[in-house]
Amino acid sequence: MKAIVIHTAKDLRIEELETEKPGPGEVEIRLAAGGICGSDLHYYNHGGFGTVRLKEPMILGHEVSGHVAALGEGVSDLAIGDLVAVSPSRPCGACDYCLKGLPNHCFHMRFYGSAMPFPHIQGAFRERLVAKASQCVKAEGLSAGEAAMAEPLSVTLHATRRAGEMLGERVLVTGCGPIGTLSILAARRAGAAKIVAADLSERALGFARAVGADRTVNLSEDRDGLVPFSENKGTFDVLYECSGAQPALVAGIQALRPRGVIVQLGLGGDMALPMMAITAKELDLRGSFRFHEEFATAVKLMQGGLIDVKPLITHTLPLGEALKAFEIASDKGQSMKTQIAFA
Repeated sequence: MKAIVIHTAKDLRIEELETEKPGPGEVEIRLAAGGICGSDLHYYNHGGFGTVRLKEPMILGHEVSGHVAALGEGVSDLAIGDLVAVSPSRPCGACDYCLKGLPNHCFHMRFYGSAMPFPHIQGAFRERLVAKASQCVKAEGLSAGEAAMAEPLSVTLHATRRAGEMLGERVLVTGCGPIGTLSILAARRAGAAKIVAADLSERALGFARAVGADRTVNLSEDRDGLVPFSENKGTFDVLYECSGAQPALVAGIQALRPRGVIVQLGLGGDMALPMMAITAKELDLRGSFRFHEEFATAVKLMQGGLIDVKPLITHTLPLGEALKAFEIASDKGQSMKTQIAFA
């Protein structure tokens, strides 16, 4: 089978690998679609991010869907031919955090396409993938591309749970890439009354409006565009910070009302925080990392027509053009979500 393997920064190869066979409780999946994520781009463009660096060749990818091609012993709830969204979350189920109901913090997590541990956890961008049946959620009624969007949507559903009560809330989203725009969809589905989106790119803000933002602020044209929201100690109840940029976080904090909630999703590196403002306003700063049980919910929301991710899929290229796909995905001026078609 063919797989997309990163060796070092800008050294992306399509390689031939041996096909595995499913064991008990596993299925073989003929991959259909895979979305290129921000972490994939960090490996491609920079060889890693922060202290996480590539130390050996690694198959990329964790946003995938495909059709069941073979069943391992004991698998009865899936059938050959089923379209499934495949969760990359593979906690051990036995460590302290798994037993405490926090599987996304598993000590022994094996999350597809991660160079955090060594040996690296190989990813899912391969023509044939063997996965646990428990990772697979039936996605009938969806396209393969939509099913592959279950992973980034799950990230924002988890963030929305971290934010707490959303009904009637006023929400600010800073950074309108895939996670920011999906956060708008998640917040609205959870009951947000007003959503304002801020970004430096008018193109990104166009996507934010397309998925339901009530108002957008272009901070490249108006650096002080969020200042009016800081009057009377602030306007917003919840901030989804999706850019990972310190100026966006600082501006968002100024626009939050006292006892508002900051949910940090953007992973741009360590940032200096305006601790006096956080303290004086009694703000809650909450991290949000990956997901687990939200994955099945993401699929169900798309199947029910309650969340539509189709406008965010801007490019789909065949496996043979993987290098071109990564170049397009790296250009935010033309790509929102670029996917690779494996079949």
